[in-house]
Amino acid sequence: MELVFNEAGLIPAIAQAHDSGEVLMLAWMNQEAIDKTLATGEVHYYSRSRGELWHKGATSGHTQKLIELRYDCDKDAILLLIDQTGPACHTHRRSCFYHALRGGKEVIISDPQAD
Repeated sequence: MELVFNEAGLIPAIAQAHDSGEVLMLAWMNQEAIDKTLATGEVHYYSRSRGELWHKGATSGHTQKLIELRYDCDKDAILLLIDQTGPACHTHRRSCFYHALRGGKEVIISDPQAD
């Protein structure tokens, strides 16, 4: 597979729950993260803030098991169909997409999950 990475060697990756279709998070991957994900079956990303590979859930236990990796028609974005253990978001919410605009107002549509 020949993917198109940006100038920093990264490609956006959307994590989606394979069973419900819920979009859980957006992160970035480099070639090493993709290779590790495919080799281990657990999702790895590239942390832009830390400048290093990041095994999702390595410290929190909120891992992502890869069910299927897809990419778009331009090969410049990845869709990861996953089985999520625990919350996906670092705020302890199921999804990172918990802000919504409703009636012109920003609302929080989900609360953090209890540990």
